[in-house]
Amino acid sequence: MDKVLIVPGLRGSGPAHWQSWLHARLPGSERVEQADNQTPDLPRWSQRLIRAIEASPEPVWIVAHSFGTLATLHALDRVPGRVEGILLVAPADPDKFGVDHLLPHQPIDVPAILVGSRNDPWLALDKARGLARRIGASFLDLGHAGHINTESGHGPWPEGLELLHKLQAAVAA
Repeated sequence: MDKVLIVPGLRGSGPAHWQSWLHARLPGSERVEQADNQTPDLPRWSQRLIRAIEASPEPVWIVAHSFGTLATLHALDRVPGRVEGILLVAPADPDKFGVDHLLPHQPIDVPAILVGSRNDPWLALDKARGLARRIGASFLDLGHAGHINTESGHGPWPEGLELLHKLQAAVAA
Protein backbone atom coordinates (compact mmCIF):
# COMPACT_ATOMS: atom_id res chain seq x y z
CA MET A 1 0.00 0.00 0.00
CA ASP A 2 1.32 3.40 -0.96
CA LYS A 3 1.88 5.76 1.97
CA VAL A 4 -0.07 9.03 1.61
CA LEU A 5 0.70 12.12 3.66
CA ILE A 6 -2.14 14.63 3.94
CA VAL A 7 -0.95 18.20 4.48
CA PRO A 8 -3.69 20.63 5.60
CA GLY A 9 -3.54 24.40 5.23
CA LEU A 10 -4.00 27.16 7.78
CA ARG A 11 -6.28 26.24 10.67
CA GLY A 12 -6.06 22.59 9.59
CA SER A 13 -8.86 20.77 7.86
CA GLY A 14 -11.76 19.99 10.15
CA PRO A 15 -13.80 16.80 10.27
CA ALA A 16 -16.09 17.91 7.39
CA HIS A 17 -13.19 18.92 5.08
CA TRP A 18 -12.41 16.80 2.01
CA GLN A 19 -8.92 16.05 3.38
CA SER A 20 -10.47 14.45 6.47
CA TRP A 21 -12.86 12.51 4.22
CA LEU A 22 -9.90 11.36 2.10
CA HIS A 23 -7.85 10.41 5.16
CA ALA A 24 -10.67 8.10 6.31
CA ARG A 25 -10.64 6.34 2.92
CA LEU A 26 -6.91 5.78 2.60
CA PRO A 27 -5.71 3.08 5.00
CA GLY A 28 -2.28 3.91 6.37
CA SER A 29 -2.50 7.56 5.37
CA GLU A 30 -1.18 10.11 7.82
CA ARG A 31 -2.04 13.74 8.47
CA VAL A 32 0.89 16.09 8.89
CA GLU A 33 -0.36 18.40 11.61
CA GLN A 34 1.47 21.56 12.56
CA ALA A 35 2.37 22.53 16.12
CA ASP A 36 0.71 25.89 15.32
CA ASN A 37 -1.66 25.69 12.37
CA GLN A 38 -2.74 29.32 12.90
CA THR A 39 0.64 30.83 11.99
CA PRO A 40 1.93 30.46 8.42
CA ASP A 41 5.61 29.75 9.06
CA LEU A 42 6.92 28.11 5.90
CA PRO A 43 10.26 26.78 7.23
CA ARG A 44 8.58 25.27 10.31
CA TRP A 45 5.73 23.78 8.32
CA SER A 46 8.03 22.23 5.74
CA GLN A 47 10.33 20.88 8.47
CA ARG A 48 7.37 19.07 10.05
CA LEU A 49 6.58 17.56 6.62
CA ILE A 50 10.22 16.61 6.04
CA ARG A 51 10.24 14.71 9.35
CA ALA A 52 7.09 12.81 8.32
CA ILE A 53 8.61 11.94 4.94
CA GLU A 54 11.88 10.79 6.49
CA ALA A 55 9.99 8.67 9.05
CA SER A 56 8.34 6.64 6.30
CA PRO A 57 10.23 3.48 5.31
CA GLU A 58 9.12 3.93 1.70
CA PRO A 59 8.61 6.93 -0.59
CA VAL A 60 5.34 8.80 -0.04
CA TRP A 61 2.54 10.51 -1.93
CA ILE A 62 1.46 13.95 -0.74
CA VAL A 63 -2.01 15.50 -0.88
CA ALA A 64 -1.74 19.14 0.19
CA HIS A 65 -4.18 22.03 0.49
CA SER A 66 -3.70 25.81 0.64
CA PHE A 67 -0.64 26.81 2.72
CA GLY A 68 0.17 23.10 2.97
CA THR A 69 0.92 23.16 -0.78
CA LEU A 70 3.55 25.84 -0.20
CA ALA A 71 5.11 23.79 2.61
CA THR A 72 5.14 20.78 0.30
CA LEU A 73 6.91 22.66 -2.50
CA HIS A 74 9.41 24.10 -0.02
CA ALA A 75 10.20 20.64 1.38
CA LEU A 76 10.70 18.77 -1.90
CA ASP A 77 14.34 19.53 -2.64
CA ARG A 78 15.27 18.56 0.93
CA VAL A 79 13.99 14.98 0.50
CA PRO A 80 15.16 13.87 -2.97
CA GLY A 81 13.82 10.51 -4.09
CA ARG A 82 11.43 10.25 -1.12
CA VAL A 83 8.25 11.60 -2.78
CA GLU A 84 6.46 9.63 -5.51
CA GLY A 85 4.02 12.37 -6.50
CA ILE A 86 2.03 15.32 -5.20
CA LEU A 87 -1.53 16.56 -5.50
CA LEU A 88 -1.64 20.30 -4.75
CA VAL A 89 -5.16 21.63 -4.21
CA ALA A 90 -6.04 25.33 -4.05
CA PRO A 91 -2.56 26.68 -3.24
CA ALA A 92 -2.31 29.80 -1.16
CA ASP A 93 -0.74 32.77 -2.92
CA PRO A 94 2.97 32.73 -2.01
CA ASP A 95 3.13 36.50 -2.57
CA LYS A 96 0.52 37.08 0.17
CA PHE A 97 2.91 35.41 2.61
CA GLY A 98 6.16 36.77 1.16
CA VAL A 99 7.53 33.27 0.50
CA ASP A 100 7.67 33.02 -3.29
CA HIS A 101 11.47 33.25 -3.24
CA LEU A 102 11.54 30.09 -1.04
CA LEU A 103 9.66 27.98 -3.59
CA PRO A 104 10.96 26.20 -6.71
CA HIS A 105 11.31 28.41 -9.76
CA GLN A 106 11.97 25.53 -12.13
CA PRO A 107 10.26 22.21 -12.84
CA ILE A 108 10.30 19.85 -9.87
CA ASP A 109 11.49 16.24 -10.14
CA VAL A 110 8.20 14.87 -8.83
CA PRO A 111 5.02 14.16 -10.83
CA ALA A 112 2.38 16.66 -9.75
CA ILE A 113 -1.17 17.82 -10.37
CA LEU A 114 -2.14 21.32 -9.27
CA VAL A 115 -5.86 22.05 -8.90
CA GLY A 116 -7.07 25.64 -9.07
CA SER A 117 -10.42 27.42 -9.00
CA ARG A 118 -11.75 30.41 -10.93
CA ASN A 119 -13.03 32.11 -7.80
CA ASP A 120 -10.48 31.06 -5.18
CA PRO A 121 -9.97 34.05 -2.85
CA TRP A 122 -6.50 32.75 -1.89
CA LEU A 123 -5.00 32.47 -5.39
CA ALA A 124 -6.27 33.79 -8.71
CA LEU A 125 -6.67 31.21 -11.47
CA ASP A 126 -4.01 32.75 -13.72
CA LYS A 127 -1.49 32.67 -10.85
CA ALA A 128 -2.41 29.05 -10.07
CA ARG A 129 -1.93 28.13 -13.72
CA GLY A 130 1.38 30.01 -13.76
CA LEU A 131 2.60 28.20 -10.65
CA ALA A 132 1.72 24.85 -12.24
CA ARG A 133 3.61 25.80 -15.39
CA ARG A 134 6.60 27.03 -13.36
CA ILE A 135 6.97 23.76 -11.43
CA GLY A 136 6.05 21.50 -14.36
CA ALA A 137 2.78 20.24 -12.86
CA SER A 138 -0.35 19.25 -14.74
CA PHE A 139 -3.06 21.84 -14.15
CA LEU A 140 -6.75 21.26 -13.52
CA ASP A 141 -9.21 24.17 -13.59
CA LEU A 142 -12.00 23.05 -11.25
CA GLY A 143 -14.27 25.89 -12.34
CA HIS A 144 -16.04 28.03 -9.76
CA ALA A 145 -15.10 25.95 -6.71
CA GLY A 146 -13.98 28.65 -4.28
CA HIS A 147 -11.04 27.62 -2.09
CA ILE A 148 -11.99 23.94 -2.46
CA ASN A 149 -12.71 23.60 1.23
CA THR A 150 -15.68 23.02 3.51
CA GLU A 151 -16.90 26.61 3.11
CA SER A 152 -17.10 26.13 -0.66
CA GLY A 153 -18.98 22.84 -0.33
CA HIS A 154 -16.08 20.41 -0.53
CA GLY A 155 -16.62 17.91 2.24
CA PRO A 156 -16.63 14.49 0.60
CA TRP A 157 -14.72 14.94 -2.65
CA PRO A 158 -14.55 11.71 -4.67
CA GLU A 159 -13.00 13.62 -7.58
CA GLY A 160 -9.98 14.40 -5.39
CA LEU A 161 -9.51 10.72 -4.62
CA GLU A 162 -9.82 9.96 -8.34
CA LEU A 163 -7.13 12.56 -9.09
CA LEU A 164 -4.78 10.92 -6.60
CA HIS A 165 -5.44 7.49 -8.13
CA LYS A 166 -4.91 8.93 -11.63
CA LEU A 167 -1.55 10.39 -10.55
CA GLN A 168 -0.52 7.10 -8.93
CA ALA A 169 -1.50 5.11 -12.03
CA ALA A 170 0.42 7.47 -14.32
CA VAL A 171 3.57 7.08 -12.23
CA ALA A 172 3.18 3.29 -12.09
CA ALA A 173 2.79 3.07 -15.90
